[in-house]
Amino acid sequence: MTEIQNVSRLINKIHRIGGTAGEQIIKAGVSRGTKIVQSEAKLLVPTNSGRTRNSIRTKVDGLKGSVYTNEPSAVFVEFGTGSVGASNHGGISPNVRPSYRNTPWWFHESMVEGGYLSAYNFFTIDTPVGKFYKTEGQAAQPFMYPALKNNRAKVLAEMEKYLSRKLKEITK
Repeated sequence: MTEIQNVSRLINKIHRIGGTAGEQIIKAGVSRGTKIVQSEAKLLVPTNSGRTRNSIRTKVDGLKGSVYTNEPSAVFVEFGTGSVGASNHGGISPNVRPSYRNTPWWFHESMVEGGYLSAYNFFTIDTPVGKFYKTEGQAAQPFMYPALKNNRAKVLAEMEKYLSRKLKEITK
């Protein structure tokens, strides 16, 4: 808690100085924190093609920093799917309560890129419109929440260090 209080105090001091320069310093401090989480998420995300890893971005809006991905499959990797995900979702955020499907489903070969499907030994059916694969889901492989959780202290320390340095520079 002390780290948060220290960062909050520094932000308040910089706000009192005011102006665009102060806002830019705060924004840069928040950005430094989001980059730490982004880097960790990119290391943790399981990947075949690298598409999800390459889609992990940061955004800073005032005091709020976000690390996110718009890759449609990322949510399924983070939280898992189906009955397999319901049974294996350790490490996801305790603030999220996913709802999992409990029955198997089929998907068409066109829904997955690359030659990754053969590695999973799915039950398949060949049809006139292509091959269909049966699945009961996948286990959660969290990467976003652990990236934040594991780096909380590091993010706050980096922000405190940066903001302290900048505050000293502008008050000389």
